[in-house]
Amino acid sequence: MLVGYSSSSEDEEEEEEEDEDGEENGSEAAATQTRRRSSGDFPTKKKIKVEDMSPKTRLPLPGCLLDMFPDEDDPQTEDASLHGGRLRSFKHERGNWATYVYFPYHPEEEFEELLEELLTAAGTRGLVLTPQEEFHLSLSQTVVLRHHWIQPFTQSLRAGLARCRRFVCSAEKLKIYCNAERTRTFLGVEVSTGCAQMLDLVRVVDKTMTEFQLETFYKDPSFHVSLAWCVGDLTEKMKEVLQELQSLVVGREDGPFPLVLDCAEVCCRTGNKTFRFPLEDKT
Repeated sequence: MLVGYSSSSEDEEEEEEEDEDGEENGSEAAATQTRRRSSGDFPTKKKIKVEDMSPKTRLPLPGCLLDMFPDEDDPQTEDASLHGGRLRSFKHERGNWATYVYFPYHPEEEFEELLEELLTAAGTRGLVLTPQEEFHLSLSQTVVLRHHWIQPFTQSLRAGLARCRRFVCSAEKLKIYCNAERTRTFLGVEVSTGCAQMLDLVRVVDKTMTEFQLETFYKDPSFHVSLAWCVGDLTEKMKEVLQELQSLVVGREDGPFPLVLDCAEVCCRTGNKTFRFPLEDKT
């Protein structure tokens, strides 16, 4: 047996009808209501189609998902004014990851003081240099990896470097470098000890590069740590102040300042990811 229960709003409507039309109208309304319940004749609600929904009623995509799929052409990535005037060596494309292998250098306090002196001296001669945001010694050129290559590429590097031993190298001679596109000139300090071990590591890295048909390192590399840079090919202008800057390195009160790297861990930077490969301890 089915029993129908009226809502409070329905009760109120029935009471209002009884007040206005009397008991007879109230009885007719009650009878009509009873017939509807017994026959199942209820008013139907209209379904709302998805296409009729207002955009405001649709849930927005989370920001983390939108960041995963940026616009194909991002003008900011190609705007040199947003990067201190630097220009890309190759156009930024979705799925391409700029990649290079290197030793990191963590500057000590004395190095930072020397670098400030070098920049000041260069500035007095009209040569404005921008210090590097971070310091490293490259063991490869910058190449482009597809995203699905990253895992096998780093696995190959790890396997090749597994038996390489850690060592120490030093650098104290300033040298000028210019990139292949002649868009930037660098002031660097060249490695004087540890070059043989560096070449052994480059051969390991080059083997992985060859596996993925990528460009290998320079034939006659000058291992160095870049200190500062300027836009354009200012090689000749920088040569004019090089001797003066070198005197600041060798003429310090405590003697020449050698930049010393503890080459204990090779790093691979690909996009915003960094992979680390510890080298074997000599002991």
